[in-house]
Amino acid sequence: MDILKTATDWAKAEVFSTQFFILFGFLFVLASIGFWQLGKTDMAKAYIIPTLVAGSLLLIIGLGLFFTNKARVTQFETAYNSDKLAFVELELVRAEATLKEYQTVVFKAIPLIIAVCALVIVFVDKPVWRASMITTIAMLVVILLIDGTAHARIDDYNQQLMSVESTLKK
Repeated sequence: MDILKTATDWAKAEVFSTQFFILFGFLFVLASIGFWQLGKTDMAKAYIIPTLVAGSLLLIIGLGLFFTNKARVTQFETAYNSDKLAFVELELVRAEATLKEYQTVVFKAIPLIIAVCALVIVFVDKPVWRASMITTIAMLVVILLIDGTAHARIDDYNQQLMSVESTLKK
């Protein structure tokens, strides 16, 4: 098993995945512009700022992850060629830390925030609050969808790293 190819493929898949954050960010910004230009009701006007903020956040997340992972692709070969075992151990530490973050943030905190937002929608009747909560739920669902697939990829990558580490230590 060539762990350098596996690591590079994983990073390239992450680069591709982060482009969806950027795509959805643009869609949210476009929705904000649409509400601004076409919104006639108080509820439609209430979506202008929340969708703009959500779109901006998704763009920031997407662009940050895109450039980080793009740089990582080129760094893998240098790190791997200098010390294979150190490369694998470093990647294992990073992958395991990322998996723990996913468990805490993506699979516990985000669903909890979605539930709280849903309760606010039920109990608060102001258009700005409802629009903000609905937009927040939509943004968090996008994050869950993208990060759900990213979690599966990094979990598989982590398993392959553990397999290679045990082979290199022999």
